[in-house]
Amino acid sequence: MMNRRVFGGALAGLAATRTVWSADRQTRFYTLEAFQLRQGTQPGRIHDWLKTGLLPSLSKIHAGPKIVLDAVFGPHTPQIVLITGYSSFEEIWTVRTKIAADAEANKAYEKLEHGSEPPFETQNVSVLEATPYSPEIVPAKHDKPRYFELRVYHSPTRSQLQALHQRFAGPESKIFHHVGIFPILYSSGVAGQNLPNLTYLIPFDSLAAREKAWDAFSADPDWVKTRQESIDQHGQIVAVSEISIYRAAPYSPVS
Repeated sequence: MMNRRVFGGALAGLAATRTVWSADRQTRFYTLEAFQLRQGTQPGRIHDWLKTGLLPSLSKIHAGPKIVLDAVFGPHTPQIVLITGYSSFEEIWTVRTKIAADAEANKAYEKLEHGSEPPFETQNVSVLEATPYSPEIVPAKHDKPRYFELRVYHSPTRSQLQALHQRFAGPESKIFHHVGIFPILYSSGVAGQNLPNLTYLIPFDSLAAREKAWDAFSADPDWVKTRQESIDQHGQIVAVSEISIYRAAPYSPVS
């Protein structure tokens, strides 16, 4: 569970943002929990705990969006990621407090901890604030679980991050849609690594569809023009980019 030190850092990051919100936005914050694992029993045990323990308990007390992802390739594999959406920053802590007091959730976690090795190597938690131009994530089951690409763009300064968001909210997202890239989440990191950053998540039906879409994007003349104009005005506003590919877990509410 997230501790108060993490929340203190998150509040400092949140205070540095200046975001105008529409009254009809349902999900404003997301937690991204990454369980870094080693080969062996850990992946199966974490999946069993999420499927039969944590998600059922979480669903009883919280209606926000939930996505479970299994790493295909990225900085660390094997890895399982749980993304959960909340209407407010305070709701994150409220839900976690209720989960900590839930008898069934505690029973499931006690079962997870019983084994010949620890259930996971590390658990890393990030807090993300959805951007005003981010769509709402809605539950959606597909016949075959999709691939999800998670991209984290670290900007050197917050002013450059703001310029990056302006580019995404304007011409870049339009070019995305033109070439078949439809992110379901755009966000700014509030707590976690590589701050400040823009983190976004894109589903694809297949890895071939992903490759085709990115090839089309790279060659799009509007993107070439937009990128050059951005560099001329703001310099290199992305200092580090981290790209990971996941497959939705079969039991994920969004697959």
